[in-house]
Amino acid sequence: MACTTILVGKDASYDGSTIIARNEDSANGEFCPKRFIVVKPDEQPRHYKSVLSHVEVDLPDEPLQYTAVPNADLKEGIWGEAGVNEANVAMSATETLTTNERVLGADPFVELTPAKGKKGEDGYEPEVPGGIGEEDFLTLVLPYAKTAREGVTRLGALLEQYGTYEMNGVAFSDVDEIWWLETVGGHHWIAKRVPDEAYVTMPNQLGIDEFDLDDALGDQEEHMCSADLGEFIERNHLDLAVENVTPFNPRDAFGSHSDSDHVYNTPRAWYMQRFLNPYDEQWDGRDADHQPTSDDIPWARQPDRKITIEDVKYVLSSHYQGTPYDPYGKLGDQHSRHMFRPIGINRQSQLSVMQIRPYRPQVNRAVQWIAYGSNPFNTLVPFFPNVDSTPKYLEDTTTRVTSENFYWENRIIAALCDASFADTANAVERYQEKTGAMGHRMVSTTDGQIDRLVEDVIDEFDADDETGDVQPMEPDEIIEAVRNGEAREVLAAANETMAAQLKAETDKLLDSVLYTTSMNMKNGFHMSDF
Repeated sequence: MACTTILVGKDASYDGSTIIARNEDSANGEFCPKRFIVVKPDEQPRHYKSVLSHVEVDLPDEPLQYTAVPNADLKEGIWGEAGVNEANVAMSATETLTTNERVLGADPFVELTPAKGKKGEDGYEPEVPGGIGEEDFLTLVLPYAKTAREGVTRLGALLEQYGTYEMNGVAFSDVDEIWWLETVGGHHWIAKRVPDEAYVTMPNQLGIDEFDLDDALGDQEEHMCSADLGEFIERNHLDLAVENVTPFNPRDAFGSHSDSDHVYNTPRAWYMQRFLNPYDEQWDGRDADHQPTSDDIPWARQPDRKITIEDVKYVLSSHYQGTPYDPYGKLGDQHSRHMFRPIGINRQSQLSVMQIRPYRPQVNRAVQWIAYGSNPFNTLVPFFPNVDSTPKYLEDTTTRVTSENFYWENRIIAALCDASFADTANAVERYQEKTGAMGHRMVSTTDGQIDRLVEDVIDEFDADDETGDVQPMEPDEIIEAVRNGEAREVLAAANETMAAQLKAETDKLLDSVLYTTSMNMKNGFHMSDF
């Protein structure tokens, strides 16, 4: 599944939050309608079976509640993709990665082998299930992780036990850390902690370019991996370093180096870093430090300034604005404008930006920003994940086209705007700015409501404590009491208000762009009817 990921460490973000974000893009020629839901503990399966690979996994009891953005049509499985659980651990799964023949020869993918013949007849061979993949990861891992590290550990153990049928990158975050895990062949994996001061760009390639194997196989302060990774590398001659150097380069050893990467992958990393580090190096022209086709664009780097939610949305919506490669631009020519795969593409399914805020109490620490459809023409709005249900406008996505849910309304807007980009761009920008401002205002207002609610609980506790009727409560216990009481109602009401305002503004945009594009129809005529 083609996607683009950006990860922002807490010292690189504008407010000290950890931020993980990813576009989920559908396969070429397909649309994949998405829903935004809450999965309650009693709705989480205790025995899981994959639709695609038929692998079966027993799951632990006592799962945490979590959000997800699954498919509206479950014919290919859940595909939960992105969510935050009630411990404020976020997960984004997955970024499809590339690899090479040496890795797959050493550790083949675990693919479904269909049954041959009929049971009871001569020559019958039973089905052999495949491994786990993007369809399964969020459901199998997120409800059981109380920290980002725990998420890595659990997914790593599942990969070693069941294997996988594809190469994937998965992000985990909590209030302190972001971890990025990459699968290596059928059963192996590596994971690296994102530096607090840095951001990471991931465009469908195996990305990690420096890895401390000693740490991963020892203290695991910044790196983790499958237990036999060192032996695996040595036995299969995967280390391509000319000299015995540290750190090890996984991108060289496990990744791809194909011509198609220079059309499909490296230009996306180039553009994102060009935007976030405009002063660090020369990005354009023959003397550029990195070209769109460069294989050595860093996995992680410190930005020139702190990164905002709007920056994340911009880079994940980009189509090479200001360069000869922009399909909507006037620079370059028809050849250059279609040379590289854009980040903001027609077949985007959803974008989730998960922000874990250190300055907020546990109850409303997490915000999950959501966009549906093609990113150049949609908007990113915030919702609180620690609720018991999500707004119907985002949850009740149908498999048929309608303007009554957020997913399909964005799809219709994008199809209209693409054909009249110059004439509709201003309306789309105004819509994005207005809804974005509404979102920030909603978050701020709701934070104030939660603060007052917490203060009321503390005041009530203090009053009872003077009578000697209650035992002292720790601050975390107070927050827990609030979270399980009125707080979720406050957050849910804020989400509903956001959804109602969002629908009103999206309806207005649809009206506007429909009118504009209708006036550009080829069969228009300047004289009015009498």
